[in-house]
Amino acid sequence: MNAHPLAGQPAPSDFLVDVSKLLAAYYDGKPDPSEPNHRVSFGTSGHRGSSFRLNFNEPHILATTQAICDYRVAEGIDGPVYMGVDTHALSGPAARTALEVLAANGVEACIAPEGHFTPTPAVSFAILEHNRSHASDADGIVVTPSHNPPEDGGFKYNPPNGGPADTEITSWIETRANKLLAAGLKGVKRLAYDAALRADTTHIHDFITPYVDGLDTVLDMRTISKAGLRMGADPMGGAGIEYWPRIADRYELRIDIVNDVIDPTFSFMTLDWDGKIRMDCSSPYAMTRLVDLRSQYDIAFGND
Repeated sequence: MNAHPLAGQPAPSDFLVDVSKLLAAYYDGKPDPSEPNHRVSFGTSGHRGSSFRLNFNEPHILATTQAICDYRVAEGIDGPVYMGVDTHALSGPAARTALEVLAANGVEACIAPEGHFTPTPAVSFAILEHNRSHASDADGIVVTPSHNPPEDGGFKYNPPNGGPADTEITSWIETRANKLLAAGLKGVKRLAYDAALRADTTHIHDFITPYVDGLDTVLDMRTISKAGLRMGADPMGGAGIEYWPRIADRYELRIDIVNDVIDPTFSFMTLDWDGKIRMDCSSPYAMTRLVDLRSQYDIAFGND
């Protein structure tokens, strides 16, 4: 498989997504439920797509969130939903749409403060911490397409075990969501966003502090600190960007955040093997900038 001529090189400006058009397409795009490529389709625990391709638009999120609410009722899950959001352009609008449906269904929703981001492990941790001490099970939604390109959106469901939903669960949610799409969203409950944000069921949650403090229960952070390793961390513009400084401060670690930029076009990335912008920490092309810094650190991380 031949690499793109610009693989590993900075992305030219004409390779960058037009964020304003992408967001407009999220609200204006009208997917056709009879077209297979326009339907909700769960992969690794979640649905991914792009508003440009008419497979990640507001109707998809309305239908999928309502399907999750219906699944919770069917399974007797009545604890809170912990919802995390990443830095992709479509994630913010999708999270707002989801909150409108959760609030209309009377579901307790725990979200980070406006403008803050939450990586998947922090959502999983919040679910498990809740379920250790409460009779009512919590679950979660993570609005992220993971390492996918900037024009993509993603919407994942984490059941009460905190991990990715298995195929039995995702099949249930996918089937229900597509029925709602085919019915013109009849059966979807929804509030206006301002009302959803003010709802008694919506709670601002601190995801960072418990997660950072909890690291000491699974890792020997004291030994790592005493080792004095020079570490570099590249969050790749992802949801972990606020977590690395907190980890460094909490455990007195020598961590440099080598890139603290949040940019929905991800213009700071080097192109992947196929000429696409993709935040893939397993790709030597996408990780070119961090690899170039290898002589400055004992160990380096490229985790979004």
